[in-house]
Amino acid sequence: MLIAPDKFKGSLEAPAAAAALAQGWHSVRPGDELAVLPMADGGDGTLAVLAAGRPASWVTVPTVDAVGNPRLGRYLRAGDTAAVELAEICGIAGLSKLDPMGSHTLGLGIVLAAALRSGARGLVVALGGSASTDGGAGALSALGARLVGEDGRLPPGGRGLTRLVAVRADRLAPVPPDGVRVLVDVQAPLFGPSGGAFAFGPQKGADREEMLELDRGLRRLAAVLGTDPDQPGCGAAGGTGYGLAYWGGRLTPGAPTIGQLVGLPEAVRRADLVLTGEGRFDASSLTGKTCGHVLETAARSGVPALVVAGSIADEMATAAAGTGLLSLTELAGSALAAQQDPVRWLAEAGRQAAEATTR
Repeated sequence: MLIAPDKFKGSLEAPAAAAALAQGWHSVRPGDELAVLPMADGGDGTLAVLAAGRPASWVTVPTVDAVGNPRLGRYLRAGDTAAVELAEICGIAGLSKLDPMGSHTLGLGIVLAAALRSGARGLVVALGGSASTDGGAGALSALGARLVGEDGRLPPGGRGLTRLVAVRADRLAPVPPDGVRVLVDVQAPLFGPSGGAFAFGPQKGADREEMLELDRGLRRLAAVLGTDPDQPGCGAAGGTGYGLAYWGGRLTPGAPTIGQLVGLPEAVRRADLVLTGEGRFDASSLTGKTCGHVLETAARSGVPALVVAGSIADEMATAAAGTGLLSLTELAGSALAAQQDPVRWLAEAGRQAAEATTR
């Protein structure tokens, strides 16, 4: 039995969710061999997954959050590779008040630069949960690039991008020998109706006029930097995918990459049944997210699968035909009850899944 869930956003990180599901399953079927493999797709919670059960160490770094307040960030060092998660450093969850026009990614770049100075030969950067739409300009600045505005200066955040006139990259830190893997959980281009400003601006507090200005800024950034803005994932994290691609990072779908790093394909091949899960199972779950990738991997190996989710969209009964579905909201009686005691209801879901398998 393979248990491979993502985080349950706002409730539990993936390792804790996997442990609760395993506890419930074993309460009914104690003799089963359980492989517990927490998963992620490059969004928030990715470092917790990479750190689970592996030899790695945390390194703490002074940095700033998305609006410039001093804070401590960290990266995960495993051998010659350092992994960094944007959401932990300058993500939306750390802000008491949203600032869609002024938020930036400077803090991410500070941590990346520190990892390079430590001697890391390769970087893994998890994008997701960002507060900004600055196209990665802040991160590039911290890595040594100079982005020049109309009067010589460029204000931080997406607000300043429309004033960008040049970039000077002679002092930009070189990409490390083993490269930079940029994990994205969306395929959005940099700008346009499905780009970084319009697709993700509302969740960062941007209104219609602000989204229009942010989109103009991202277009200006592309015109000055010259990197292809239509690469899938350039719009991730408010265009941070684009900025890191300009640096030399390789944009790669997060869930398959994490799956390879933690050994998902082999674990699926050895399993008789796969159980995955996340906070909300809807149409987006099947388009690059963790659950969709785990289900796809299981289907390729002919292994049946079951999804446990905080809530399940109505259309998923058809979209995920043949997949067992369990909703914590239904088990607990309400979404609030499920969120208040996620360990209890995940264990109950694991128990019911085991009982259904026994029958």
